[in-house]
Amino acid sequence: MNRNREIVHFKEAVFLLLLILAVIFSSLFILKTEPHLALLNCLTIIAVFGFVKRFKWKELESGIVKGIQNGVQPIVILALIGILIGAWMSSGTIPTIMVYALTIINPTYLLITALFSCMVISSLVGSSFTTVSTIGIALMGAGVAIGLPVEWIAGAIISGACFGDKMSPMSDTTNFASGVASVDLFSHIRHMFYTTVPSILITTLIFFILGRNVPIDVASLNEMKTMISIIESQVNISSLTLLSPIIVITLAIKKLPVIPSLVVGIITAGVTAVGFQGVTFSDFLGVLQHGTSFPIENNQVNNMLNRGGLQSMMWSISLILIAFAFGGLLDVLNIIPTLLNGLMNRIHTKGQLILSTASSSFGVNLLTGEQYLSILIPGQSFKGLYEKMKLDRKYLSRTLEDAGTLINPLIPWGVSGAFFAQTLGVPVLSFLPFAFFLYLSPAFTILYGFMKNRT
Repeated sequence: MNRNREIVHFKEAVFLLLLILAVIFSSLFILKTEPHLALLNCLTIIAVFGFVKRFKWKELESGIVKGIQNGVQPIVILALIGILIGAWMSSGTIPTIMVYALTIINPTYLLITALFSCMVISSLVGSSFTTVSTIGIALMGAGVAIGLPVEWIAGAIISGACFGDKMSPMSDTTNFASGVASVDLFSHIRHMFYTTVPSILITTLIFFILGRNVPIDVASLNEMKTMISIIESQVNISSLTLLSPIIVITLAIKKLPVIPSLVVGIITAGVTAVGFQGVTFSDFLGVLQHGTSFPIENNQVNNMLNRGGLQSMMWSISLILIAFAFGGLLDVLNIIPTLLNGLMNRIHTKGQLILSTASSSFGVNLLTGEQYLSILIPGQSFKGLYEKMKLDRKYLSRTLEDAGTLINPLIPWGVSGAFFAQTLGVPVLSFLPFAFFLYLSPAFTILYGFMKNRT
């Protein structure tokens, strides 16, 4: 331990936060760089600050390594989901769902259908990742086929997927937020209805209006039929191919850990691919590494079917590695606790308390890209203040969920944001304005905090 190092003060932490935000936003919006480089620049700035504060390189390096270690589980999950997507493409699972969607769904109501379908699936399994990587990909393909803007489709899919991630009693973040705040799980869920119901109703209305105002011409319908024919020429379309996702969803409902569930999904997809689609075992292993490579001339169908594999997730994995390394460095320098402690000294009303909690969850998400930390750190920091100000802890748990779980997909280097962007093929900054549910819920949370009769 370096006894000569200096303490980070609140004003210094605020200055660093503003500098980090300036670097990130100028990199993304002015220089148009990838988020990886923006975060690397910020990591360098924080490391230099550490040296100024007389931290030894060993201490800084230890923080970086510890941060990366904390990211091992989400990295493994992302890798497995990339492999699973390739496996489900090869086995015909996702192509079958695409054909069913293109055949059955009324194009005018596809946005609403995407929203509600993802709400149901995510509520059952408690996972936005599982929802987006299964029915989400299929709905994305269907929406592209009829000419809907990809940002709209992604916004509807992600809004629906995150609904269950927030409200399902089987969601890990829902259990985590209630646990951190020491609130009964179902009391936590019931209290979230006050922000969830108006948010999802407004989201539904917006997508209904958007869907009704997109002209679906004869050419689009003919293009859909052409796409169906091309897909059917590449794989055998059958309900048998849905066995693997049904097994994965069942395992999720039974609360089997996510990593073993994904492995089972890959194995069962392999059996289907080899036994039903006639894929050789050698070719299937190639798909797990590089994704599918169907010989398709139609660009839209080519983009829909040729995807997945371990390599497809490397963009997201590398981004998350940098984000967790950055978070580990912030932890060593004690910057986030310094910010929160300074913030707590400036809170005088219950409305300010809820706003500060939400802002802190958003800030931790922005700085670390990790939704669990965005729930844990503000939850632990503000819990005592809620008791001191005699504000029921269910307000704390709801705020942590709304500003922690739901904001993470809107951060380009957030675990959820990076995964959704990579899986759906739509950058975070493109779908962000249309993921209405994700920012309406925190807005209602903050609004209720300043109302005299709180709900």
